[in-house]
Formats: sequence, C-alpha cells, structure tokens
Amino acid sequence: MAWSGKGKRGFWRALAAGRGGVAIVEFALVAPIFLLMLLGIIAYGGYFWRAHSLQQIANDAARASIAGLTAAEREALARAAVRSELAALTGLRPDSAVVGVSEASDTLLVTLDYDAKQDIFFHLAPVPMPAPLIRRTAAVRLGGL
Repeated sequence: MAWSGKGKRGFWRALAAGRGGVAIVEFALVAPIFLLMLLGIIAYGGYFWRAHSLQQIANDAARASIAGLTAAEREALARAAVRSELAALTGLRPDSAVVGVSEASDTLLVTLDYDAKQDIFFHLAPVPMPAPLIRRTAAVRLGGL
C-alpha cells in the first residue's frame, strides 16, 4: 500500500485500493463453512461404512446359519459368525452389537442391532446425524428351493 502522506484522504484512498488482506478475509469467511462440510462428510462416511459393514455381517451370519440342522444350531452358527466378523473389523465394538435370530415357516431372519452412540463419528459431527441405533437384517430361505 503506497501512501503518499497527503493527509487523511490519501490514506483512505490507498487503503481502499490495497488488496493485501483480501485472501485472509475470504479465507476467514469460507473456512468455517468448509470445515463444517468436511466434518459432516467424514461423520456420514463413518456412519455409512458402519451400516454397510453391519449389513454384510448380517448377510454372512444368515448364510453361515444354513448349515445348522436344528433351530438352536442355526442360531449358534449365526451368533458365532457375527462375533468373529465384528472382532475382525477395526472400529466396530462387539459389545455394542445385539444379535437376534428367528425362524418363521421356511425363512431364517438374522437381525443385528448396533449401538453407535460411543463411536467417534457421532461426536465429531457438527451436523445432525441419523439415529445411533443401526439395525440391519438378513433373511435366508431354509430347506433348499
């Protein structure tokens, strides 16, 4: 900013013509919005990763339970499959999952409820998040055809 020393009028003209601090002011205006969007993307990405992983685990548990001959054996196989897959995935806590196995006529239904209240993604987001209880189900027909 070149100020020639011609009094107050010259100072204000030189200040109005200067462009030195424009980038800082623009950044100060845009940065909070950008950070909110970035944290929202990370939080929702974590939520969708969990929901997708839990659906895959429920699907695998339903497929694993087909090998059982009795209802009790099918339930034990499904629970074991959920337990082993949850332990293998980093970021998911096996103690936050509740497995339900039910049979109706020729269909076996595996329900997986996961409480994600303690997950960092729900505390990281400055935006409204979905319900922390993630419920996923998988069904498989019993008896072949």
